[in-house]
Amino acid sequence: MTTDAAPRITLPGGEMLAWSDLPGQRLAEGGPLAALVARVVPAGARVLLAGPHDPALLDRLAHAEVTCLLRSHPDGVALADRAARVVVAGAAGPAPDERFDVVVAGAGLAAVESVEGTPLGWAGVLDRLVAALRPGGTLLLGLDNPLGLHRLVAASPWYAGRDDAAWVVGGVLDAGRPASLEQLRARLEAVGLRPGASFAAYPHPATPTALLDTAALGRHTSSGLFDAVLHGACAGGFGGEPVLQDPARLAVDALYAGRAAELAPGWLVLARRADDPPGGERAAPPVALVQTGPPGVGVVEVVDGPDGWRWRAGEPEPRDDRLPAPFASRLVAYRDPGVLAGPVPDGRLLRTLLLDGCLRRDLETLRRLLRGYARWLAGQVDAEGRLAGPAGLASLDNVVLAGDAYAVLDPSWRAAEPLAVDVVLARGLWRFAAELLTGGYAHPWTSTLDVAGLTVVLGGLAGHDLDRATVAAAVEAEAAVAAALHGLDADGRVALATELRAVEPTDPPLGRRSYQQLREAWLRQREELTRLAALLRWTEELLTSRERALRRADATINLLSGSVSYRVGRLAIAPARIARRGARAATRRARQALAPRAEEQR
Repeated sequence: MTTDAAPRITLPGGEMLAWSDLPGQRLAEGGPLAALVARVVPAGARVLLAGPHDPALLDRLAHAEVTCLLRSHPDGVALADRAARVVVAGAAGPAPDERFDVVVAGAGLAAVESVEGTPLGWAGVLDRLVAALRPGGTLLLGLDNPLGLHRLVAASPWYAGRDDAAWVVGGVLDAGRPASLEQLRARLEAVGLRPGASFAAYPHPATPTALLDTAALGRHTSSGLFDAVLHGACAGGFGGEPVLQDPARLAVDALYAGRAAELAPGWLVLARRADDPPGGERAAPPVALVQTGPPGVGVVEVVDGPDGWRWRAGEPEPRDDRLPAPFASRLVAYRDPGVLAGPVPDGRLLRTLLLDGCLRRDLETLRRLLRGYARWLAGQVDAEGRLAGPAGLASLDNVVLAGDAYAVLDPSWRAAEPLAVDVVLARGLWRFAAELLTGGYAHPWTSTLDVAGLTVVLGGLAGHDLDRATVAAAVEAEAAVAAALHGLDADGRVALATELRAVEPTDPPLGRRSYQQLREAWLRQREELTRLAALLRWTEELLTSRERALRRADATINLLSGSVSYRVGRLAIAPARIARRGARAATRRARQALAPRAEEQR
C-alpha cells in the first residue's frame, strides 16, 4: 500500500506507527560515515539504505537512486522528500525480486527489524539484505562492539538498558550475533560475501567522528596521526556523559598496545558478493576519515599512496541554518581544509613523547624535546619575529617528531594574525601543563606549582624566560582557538576564557568528568588541604611560642621593676638624667645666641 499523503512511502505491513528512531537514539549521521558512503556508491547506482540514518547522509547520495528501509512510519515521513522511495516495514520490506547495487546498514541490523513483524534475528535480517544485493553488489554493514571502549568507560552497565529504545539489549551473550570483527567477517563469508576493508568507529558506534582503517591501526601503533585523531575524537565525544575513566587516554593506550581496532566502539565492514571477480574492486579505501573543527568544515580524509599517506579534504558539509553565524573567534584562528593536499607528516606526537618523559622523570629528554620545539618555532618566524599561518597554532598536540625533525601534523588550522613566538610557545606549554596537572599525571616537579607556574618552568626547560603576563596572553589565545574549534559565539568565547583562567591543579580535566579523574582530583584536593592544615598548625604553634616568650619577658620586666634594687637604681640615676637634660638645654640656648653674631661677621 502507498499512502495518499506521501506517495513515496510504501507500507507493506509490519510498520511501527507510533515509534521513531530519530529523536532519542544515536544515529549513523553525516560526517565520516556519509563521506565513506559517498565513496562507495557510484553514480546512478540503486541504493538500499537500511535502518535509521540522518538526513545529511541522504544529501550526499544525490547522485544515486536511494530507497530507505525503515521500521518507523514517522521517520519515513521525515525522509520521504529526500529519497526516491521509502519502505516502512522493517526487514520484511524489500520485495523478493528487488536488487540493489549497494546496501548500507551503517547503524547495524538491530534498528532494521520491526517489533510489529515476525522476529528474524540478526542472522535473518542479514540474509534478507544479502538477498537484495545484485551480483557484484556491495554491502556496508555496521556492528556495535560489546567490548568496545564506550562500554568500558560507561557509568551504567550495558545490560541495564531501560529506555524506550532498548527493545533488545545486544551483547556477547547473544550467540545469534557476532561479537568481534573476526566473527563478523566469518558471518559475511558464510552468506556468500567477500569481506574487504573494515573501519574502527570512534567514539560511538552510531555517531562516529572518526573512521580508521583497522589494518592500518594494527601496523602503525605509534602513529602521530592516529594518536591525535583518537585523542581528539574521544576527548570531545563524551562531553556531557559521566564516564568511569578518561576515554581519550584509554583509546591512545589501546593504540600503542596494538588493540585500537579490537576496542573500537563499533566497526564498519565493506563486503561484496563472492560471485563478483576480485579484479572488479574499486579504488583503495581511505586510511582515515575524520570530522574535526567547527560545523560545516567537512570531512578530512587520509589516503595511502605510493609515497605514503596523503591528506585529501572532503567536500564541505551543507551549513545548518540553526547554527550561529560567523564565529567571532575566527578573527583569531580559522580552518582551511583546502590546504590538506600534501603528505601526512610521519612521526610520533610531541605531546605523547613529553608525557612519557614526565612519567619517567627524564629531565634530560624533556629539555631536549622542548628546546628542539622552541628552536623549530623560532625558525618559522616572519621578518617581524612573529608566527603566522599553521606555525602560529602549532601546539604540542598538533606537532609530530620524526628523528630530530619537527612538523605540523594538521596545517589546515591557521592563525589569522601573526602571534609573538613567546605567546605561541606559552600556549602550547600551558595546554600541556594543564593536561599534566588536572589529569593527575606524575611529573618531576613540586606539587605546589599552579598551571601558570609549571608553564614558566617548562619555558625555562625550553630555554625561554616566560613570565606570567605572557602566559596570560597565551591563555587568551587558547580561548580564541578553542572557540573557533567548537564554533562558539562571542559570549561562549568569553565564558570559555573565564573557565580557562580559573583552572587549578586540583581541578579535574576540562570537559571530561570521569569518576577516576574526579577521584584523583579529590585526592589532590585532600593532599592540598592536608598541606594547608599542616601549615596552619605550624603557624599557630609559632604564634603560640612567641606569645609565651613575650609573656615571660613581660613577667620578668614586671618582676624587676618592682624590686628594691630597681627602685634604688632609679633614684641614683635620676640626678644624672636631670643634669644631662639641663646640659642639652644650655647647649641649645648658647648656639641660638651665637648664631646672629656669626651672621654679622660673614
